[in-house]
Amino acid sequence: MDHKESRYFRLFLLGAMVLAVMVLYTGVLYNVQVVHHEEYLAASQRSIARVETVTAARGVITDRNGRTLVSNSSAYNLTFDKSLLKPGEDANEAILRLLELCAQWNVDWTDTLPMSRYAPFSYQFSSATTTQKSNFLEYLLSLKDAKNLLGAYLLAHPEALGEHLPTFTPETTETEKKAALLEALTVEQFSANLLISAGLTSESILEMMRRSCGIDESWSDGDARKVVGIQYELKLRALGANNNLYVLAEPIDTEFISVLADGNYAGAKISSSYIRQYETPYASHILGTVSRYQADDREALAGKGYDGDDWIGRSGVEAAFEDYLRGTDGRRVVSSNADGKTTGVYYSKEPRPGNTVELTIDLNFQSAVEDALAATVEKMNAADDRNDRGAGAAVIQVGTGEVLALASYPTYDLSSYRQNIALLNADPARPEWNRATQGTYAPGSTLKHLTAVAALESSVTSIDEYVRDTGRWAYPGDPNSGAKCWIYPGAHGPVDVTEAIRVSCNYYFAEMGYRLGMDSLVDYLTAFGLGQSTGIEIAEREGTLPSNNVGENQAPWAAFGQANQLYSPLQLANYIATLVSGGKHCEAHLLKAVKSYDHSEVIALGDTSPTNVVPITDSTLTAVKEGMHQLTKTSLAGYFSSCVVEAGAKTGTAQVFSNQTNNGVFVCFAPYDDPEIAVGIVIEKGGSGGALASTAVEILNAYFSGEDIGIAYMGENQLRP
Repeated sequence: MDHKESRYFRLFLLGAMVLAVMVLYTGVLYNVQVVHHEEYLAASQRSIARVETVTAARGVITDRNGRTLVSNSSAYNLTFDKSLLKPGEDANEAILRLLELCAQWNVDWTDTLPMSRYAPFSYQFSSATTTQKSNFLEYLLSLKDAKNLLGAYLLAHPEALGEHLPTFTPETTETEKKAALLEALTVEQFSANLLISAGLTSESILEMMRRSCGIDESWSDGDARKVVGIQYELKLRALGANNNLYVLAEPIDTEFISVLADGNYAGAKISSSYIRQYETPYASHILGTVSRYQADDREALAGKGYDGDDWIGRSGVEAAFEDYLRGTDGRRVVSSNADGKTTGVYYSKEPRPGNTVELTIDLNFQSAVEDALAATVEKMNAADDRNDRGAGAAVIQVGTGEVLALASYPTYDLSSYRQNIALLNADPARPEWNRATQGTYAPGSTLKHLTAVAALESSVTSIDEYVRDTGRWAYPGDPNSGAKCWIYPGAHGPVDVTEAIRVSCNYYFAEMGYRLGMDSLVDYLTAFGLGQSTGIEIAEREGTLPSNNVGENQAPWAAFGQANQLYSPLQLANYIATLVSGGKHCEAHLLKAVKSYDHSEVIALGDTSPTNVVPITDSTLTAVKEGMHQLTKTSLAGYFSSCVVEAGAKTGTAQVFSNQTNNGVFVCFAPYDDPEIAVGIVIEKGGSGGALASTAVEILNAYFSGEDIGIAYMGENQLRP
């Protein structure tokens, strides 16, 4: 090989080496940036960044016209996160320092440990909720000493478990017995007395908690109690397999935030979130409440992505439409330098707010119904110097089942609910109880139209038949058993069905009940939706259908609203709506529509189709409606003369006890010619149902005088622009 060839060879070799290096370098880059991109990115993020949850706003709740009932307001929370502590920083010291600042600024913190915060440190089981007791039991079983003492006590005193005793075999070891006994211990049996009997006094538990948390012996019991309360909260979250983020106080103001930032409080973190903003003091029983995720929710919400500090609907539509209202939390990566300063933020998943839930109620009308009901009850209370009355009212749209208003008295304000919850729970008037859906009452004479329909449609009577009221109806074959007409010793004389409704003749309807029999009467009660769920999405009681005792026939008494039957105001309103619609029985419901948070999509609509149709001939309907209409022109004319529309109505007096004032019951519908709404009202100890007529007229006038009641800004299948 000559010199020239040698030089070319060396150049070729050098080029090949350079090419090989470039190929290798390209391969490495491809491997890092393409093949293993996600792996190396995740590794880099773990080393320099934190992944945080971004709370999504809960969905907005509006009335049928788009008026906001419940929204959200931005808030800041103080959380405590152990993972933020630097090496060498003591968690107990950090917690105590933070709590001392909170106390200085009158910022209360979340501490659900059922033990008083201040000496003497006694158990507080009487004020603890079932969830708090369950949490405390779970926590105690995580403490070895407490678990052993409690297990030993149950082994020696198995009677403490009552009927929940497990069965053992001769081969069962003592350790296995203790475990089984502890497993059988229920929250209902778990009490302060049980713990004290087991040698687990509040003082001994506090000492165990001090040791478990590693609190120095030099600390006072007062400081130790503060810190173990927070450590207890952190432990509960760990036991529930949730993250260790703990919302210590919420909401906090900007001035307190500034103090926190300036003081460099270890483990403390300010996080943004949302709290429910109530735009009205009305409709509290409908809207309902929310609260934080609790231990009792684990099983029911397993797999749904909830964590320890999520807000969950607990009652009302907040609970009924939880799946629609709940937003989807986002994720963001926050990078920081060695000094803890944030150097970058980017979202790996954007939060998605909850959907907008549009209700069937009209806010203006709802407020008018609540005010009218409250004014009537307060006037009655002032007249006879008592304060033990409650009341419920419901207004249904005829032909759709849409609930236009639902009122219960006494009521409460959702905006101050959390602050006043202890007072509300202790109030004997039970303001949290929704009497419109959960109160059940004897219907009294308001049931007579249903009996009339049943009798006419079953052909046990006719429109032309007159029944002579002699003052007392006697059971055939048993003259000693019967029912007196309400005007006894007077009598109505011969009455047809329309007149019997107008004058509310007990004699006539007892006779119809006897002819129908209980089975046929109950079939009609059921067809009209009485004694069963109305379909409403919030909590309700189904009530009670009448039944016969052995050897008795209660149908004559059940036919005019007595005997053993109980219904809610909502059921009564829906039954009247069914009747005046010609028999179209729709489920009562509060859902008008669900729209995406940006109103770009209709997700769900309320179902207005009838679930069943009760056969009612035109002649039957006319006769029954006319009886109700005539009542407003005669006995109730003094009230209905001021009504802006022609209406039909019926009073009822529901017997309670011989030594108590009877409940007042009232139903009505309007307009008479083309019914749009049906109303049901009950006032506890309200006396004659006629006393409720003025309230009913106020409700009808509020509806038919309103400018936009019942008219939605958006059609059912339309979206906001």
